[in-house]
Amino acid sequence: MKKGILLAIMAFFSVTASAQKARSTTQALQFIKLANTLRALDKPREATALLLRALPTVRGRDAYLEAVTNELLGLTYNEQNNKASALVYLEKARAQYGKLKYVASAWGVNELVREISGKNVYAGVQIGTSAIKLAIFKTDYESDFYEKDIRSRIEIPTKVQLADASGGGFKAEKSALMACIDTIRRYNIPDGRVFVVLSNDVRERLAAQPAYRRDFYAQLAQVLPNASMKIDTTLTATREAELFTVGTIPRKVWPTTSALTIDDNRIIGGYFDANKTFTPLVIPTGPGALIAQLEQKKTLGMEAFRREAQRAVNALADSLLAVRINANDRGLQQRRTVGVGGDVALAMVSYLYPERAEIDAVPLSIDDIERFKNMALNHYKDLISPNLNAITDPALRARAEQNLTTIQSRLNEKQVVAGALLLDALSRTYSGRLGAKRFVFVRDSEVGWVTGKFLETISGEYEAAIAHGALYTR
Repeated sequence: MKKGILLAIMAFFSVTASAQKARSTTQALQFIKLANTLRALDKPREATALLLRALPTVRGRDAYLEAVTNELLGLTYNEQNNKASALVYLEKARAQYGKLKYVASAWGVNELVREISGKNVYAGVQIGTSAIKLAIFKTDYESDFYEKDIRSRIEIPTKVQLADASGGGFKAEKSALMACIDTIRRYNIPDGRVFVVLSNDVRERLAAQPAYRRDFYAQLAQVLPNASMKIDTTLTATREAELFTVGTIPRKVWPTTSALTIDDNRIIGGYFDANKTFTPLVIPTGPGALIAQLEQKKTLGMEAFRREAQRAVNALADSLLAVRINANDRGLQQRRTVGVGGDVALAMVSYLYPERAEIDAVPLSIDDIERFKNMALNHYKDLISPNLNAITDPALRARAEQNLTTIQSRLNEKQVVAGALLLDALSRTYSGRLGAKRFVFVRDSEVGWVTGKFLETISGEYEAAIAHGALYTR
């Protein structure tokens, strides 16, 4: 059937290929409609030819159709990788929609212009208790899982010394934040696409010291280039879980997928229901918290640590993990897929499957997770030294090597052991209590929160454009 339709369309096109411009607005509209069909059939060149025949007829006669034709020409040229021509026509369309006061259309075309011209880049800075992190990247809005093109990633170790309320106590944080802002400025990212947040850990620790908190905020604010760029100090664990889920799990798979990540001091995630209401999952433990709990009195050797970590995680699985997951039973049961992120999951994929270094969404089985745990406990040196000889592609091998370097700079042996035990306990709790689950590692999900902030921002701008008639042309 599809083949027959395609042949009929192409027959029509071949008959009219030598014709001149459309004879009337009605025929121009027919050409525009057919061009859209040809685009859907992956025929952008033929679609362009029809649109170029329609354009002279509608130019000056029908302002809206002229804008639509210019927009479609921009899209067809972009589909042929002719970015220069694409931008010419899209910029014309943007101006025409703006003149017509069709602000939502103008806003949408403006996003396309930014995307094609490489300006649709944004940045997130997170100020944590042990480091200030920067990520600069762009993302495809919709795919099975968001594909992120990361331009720059920086992690600067710091220590938020809450006992020191003197100005000198902020030196490291101010210096690190200044380095991040300087990097952002080199990419010419508009302030509206820069998100600076105070992590929930810092926010909670500062909450107990109001005088110090005010000074801390004031000192960091001095680094910001202007008043329009602000530090968000409201990021709770629940809010971060929501942003992480928005930025990690595409909207189209929300009905079937929940999110989960193991951070150093907590496990967060959740899901959206049919009404787009978010149900968070926040469990106040993680590899760092577990290590701190086990080593309150003294540092344990690895043998003792492995033994005590297993005992502690088994107790957690029967109490805290089960209780928190049971509280979200119904929604989690309905979502067979779990999108998993965080350094622990990255370590597992990097060590067990280095050849998958360029795959953005890597399926994982319960057996994979158990093997990771067993190797972390019993064969740690073998785990962190996977054989890369089978990877013959130089670029892929370089990416795999970089992943190993990255994860080994972030996690030590105790963190890997604790994280593997927690991930194993979580996967078994999920599958045992909620039915068989499909786990998928989502690469670069550690910047999911800023992706979520960006997606929320552009969604809000679109709604504002419709409500207030404000054209956004950043």
